Amino acid sequence: MATRRELAGAVGERYRSGNRSEKSRILDEFVATSGLHRKHVMRLLRNDCGSRDPARRRPRIYDTAVREALVVLWEASDRICGKRLKPLLPILIEAMERHGQLDLAAEVREPLLAMSAATIDRALRDVREAAGGRRRRRTASSSALRRSIPIRTFSDWQDPPPGFVEADLVAHSGPMARGSFIQTLVLTDIASGWTECAPLLVREQNLLSEVLTELRRLLPFPLLGFDTDNDSVL
Repeated sequence: MATRRELAGAVGERYRSGNRSEKSRILDEFVATSGLHRKHVMRLLRNDCGSRDPARRRPRIYDTAVREALVVLWEASDRICGKRLKPLLPILIEAMERHGQLDLAAEVREPLLAMSAATIDRALRDVREAAGGRRRRRTASSSALRRSIPIRTFSDWQDPPPGFVEADLVAHSGPMARGSFIQTLVLTDIASGWTECAPLLVREQNLLSEVLTELRRLLPFPLLGFDTDNDSVL
């Protein structure tokens, strides 16, 4: 590769200033010498790639201190994704500094707040994989099933009235999901933020149905919608 770059640098100027026949002769010689494809050689000589410094790289914007601060904030936010963490960062940083849990220098705070959601996810990729183990292989769902079940994201609610709730089960097992432990059914109303919680001694659908019936009586508005994740019990 080094020899090819030297050769491209040596003949590149002659190629760009030569006429058509000279360019064709230079291309023939370069292809015969290097073994590269003719089209690739044309791009190489036209762009003067051989004269560039191969060791020059794009400077890294986010240093180790920024990445370490990002990991702390990601852990404090319960390891949410970059799309949700990005708008939360200013609020989270202010709250953690106010309570003495974080102290960021200006040279760390500014690039941290300037990070895009995609950059946040890239910066956290190795940490996330180390924390969660190997990536889980997703099973492709049927296209007919996707068409039959309406799916909404956090941006698709469009100001619903009270009564549409998100439901989730929170396991109180600590870092290891072994043995017996209580789980909490959490219902959160999208419009008002009203939240009801109820404990479950076991993960069982009949018990969940009974608890949900009781929670409906406690809600200050009728239950109009019930959205869950892909938990098999819900």
